[in-house]
Amino acid sequence: MKVGISYWGGMTANDVVGCTKLAERRGFHSAWMAEGHGGDAFAILTACALSTKRIRLGTSIVSIFVRSAPTIALGAATVDSISKGRFILGLGTSHQAQVEPEHGLVFEKPIGRMRETLEVVRGLLHSSKISHRGKIFPQIDFDYWFEPLRKRIPMYVAAVFPKMIEFGGKFADGTITVWHTVSRARESAEILRSSAKKSGRKASEVELAALIPTCVSEDSEAAIEGMKRLVAFYCGFFPRYNRLMSESGFAKEAEMIRAAWVDGRKEESYDMVTEKMTRTLGIAGEPEECPKRLEEYRKAGVGTPIMFPTSTVGKKRGKDSVKEVCIDAIKAAS
Repeated sequence: MKVGISYWGGMTANDVVGCTKLAERRGFHSAWMAEGHGGDAFAILTACALSTKRIRLGTSIVSIFVRSAPTIALGAATVDSISKGRFILGLGTSHQAQVEPEHGLVFEKPIGRMRETLEVVRGLLHSSKISHRGKIFPQIDFDYWFEPLRKRIPMYVAAVFPKMIEFGGKFADGTITVWHTVSRARESAEILRSSAKKSGRKASEVELAALIPTCVSEDSEAAIEGMKRLVAFYCGFFPRYNRLMSESGFAKEAEMIRAAWVDGRKEESYDMVTEKMTRTLGIAGEPEECPKRLEEYRKAGVGTPIMFPTSTVGKKRGKDSVKEVCIDAIKAAS
């Protein structure tokens, strides 16, 4: 079974490299880096590429709003060359709650922007230059001053709801979901396959990858407490994930958590997350939970389940860092 590990913050670049080397030794399919507050994804994956030989390296994800399309293409081609063809480009729209206040940019027409970004990146990889005229990008004339290693790099799009999953089936090589329950993953896999077929593609041409929140520890209680904080953050801060969790069977909890965040009661929101939520929305508990839960996602149609760990909140022996939880998860899954 293909298994991936994703990093999103709380670790140094050297920590990420160390964990990726361990994941490669343990037979992992891929290691992924999210871009947000955890470091520059392309730079960190370059460091991983120089320290490994086989494991695939992907972005999960880079935002199409905070980088220009040619800049994304440059980064992708560079990491792909240094890794000798092991790179996967994961693209996402990010969130209005991040794009506008954190970067001072306008968040609008995300699907149109995603489509044109894919066109520009693919065009540059294929021909080393592009003259693009579109609705989102009225004019882009750009060329590489080097020859890309590959003329086609796998490109996945981040997707939460059916509309973007359908988009992935039409235009991308796969989709990357996050915070999907097993049942939701099953629905997404069917939507992706159906969309690909309607577009004249084979279902086998697209893959469903799933980022699975993970918090494991020999101290099961500490792992569950850590996951509760992660659930509360995503549910309280991001409207998109609040809606997703509400639709996944936790409408009452999602409403309470969101209200708490609006009122500035973040600490209280952690106790509003039930243990059922932590176990349904990700992998939480002792390391033995990993293989079983990964298999459930695989059976639901997920081609590459990708764990993304968070730190524990220990009451017995203190807090396990993200690095420690990553190491435990890698060992448990392999």
